[in-house]
Amino acid sequence: MTEISTHPTTDPAATGPASPTSPAGDAELVAAAVAAAGRGMTDRETVAEVVTLCAVAGEHLLVVGPPGTAKSEAVRRVAGQFGGRYFEYLLGRFTEPNELFGPVDLRQLRQGRVEFETAGMLPEADIAFLDEVFLGSTAVLNTLLGLLNERVFRRGRTVLASPLRVCVGAANHLPDDPALAAFADRFLARVFVEPVADARLEELLEEGRRPAPAQAGPDSPAGLLAAVDRLASAARTCDLDEVTPLVAAALRRLRGAGVPVSDRRAVRSQKLVAAAAVLDGRSTASARDLWVLPLIAPTADTQALARDTLADLIEKAANRSLVHAAEELSRSTAARAERIARTGTALLAEHRGLPAGRDSRLRLEAALREIDAGFDPADLPAALAGIRAELVAAVAPS
Repeated sequence: MTEISTHPTTDPAATGPASPTSPAGDAELVAAAVAAAGRGMTDRETVAEVVTLCAVAGEHLLVVGPPGTAKSEAVRRVAGQFGGRYFEYLLGRFTEPNELFGPVDLRQLRQGRVEFETAGMLPEADIAFLDEVFLGSTAVLNTLLGLLNERVFRRGRTVLASPLRVCVGAANHLPDDPALAAFADRFLARVFVEPVADARLEELLEEGRRPAPAQAGPDSPAGLLAAVDRLASAARTCDLDEVTPLVAAALRRLRGAGVPVSDRRAVRSQKLVAAAAVLDGRSTASARDLWVLPLIAPTADTQALARDTLADLIEKAANRSLVHAAEELSRSTAARAERIARTGTALLAEHRGLPAGRDSRLRLEAALREIDAGFDPADLPAALAGIRAELVAAVAPS
């Protein structure tokens, strides 16, 4: 068993920073990269975080929402932070397989062998984004199905092991064609997005004026794919014994409530639970990680039903690295505390690096108001109490 952390799982924020070479240190590095990717993307942090969860779990993600809701931008920013080879393509009815998988190698064809040149194409990508994924032709989807299932590209005489960590498919809506159901089922996790709420339009406009975060190049030593791979390895050895009865009880509840969960999706949901645990700095999964289960519900309505059905099982769920996703999917107080603590810490760091100004002060005051509105002083978690004290000191008149 890979040792992730020695601190108690009930208060993961109670210890100092982990060694950057340890799995817990990898989780901290990845969390910082995901936070950087989500910065400036109003209400899209959850998409960035679930991409990361799926990359560690070795599963694929489907993002469903109307055009212009920054689905591709969120994935592009995560890939930019992680480094490695990124492939993005907009599929259509007339998209040819060669556009995704590479053209025929003419030199080999002259010798009577049908092989393909895959350099720079999907089979050699580390992270991929396929927009309008359900519009692909039968030939495209059949080839893609094998690549997603096995991480092996097979076409003609070409057989290539793919380094693909996660493929994110996007669509404006779920397909009505039953023939696409088997293909859609290969995307274990689902995230549903809507345009930013009217109440946050000022924030959207302000953030939209900021430059995008710097990205790691495909061969940059700053790329974090190695850390993601180490976390994925830790997730494969994560101890799930303690949480198995809880996962089984949750799945029974979902099926009983009318949320369709196939045997395959039930088994693979454990990979999301294990990934959540290692990203939270632990080698043993617990009830704290059950917030991922609503992700396997196939539609927006069943996902909301799943969250309500599992409310008491996920009421203490949270995650230090994926604070927005854990809060959105669990609606738990613990997850809210983790998210506010991380946001407050980032705001304080930004405030200290800027000259005194009204905008910075207003953001600190907004964080204080959220803490006071959401938590009774007597029940304020210790870590959040410390953040609150720093916020109070920062906004106090000098």
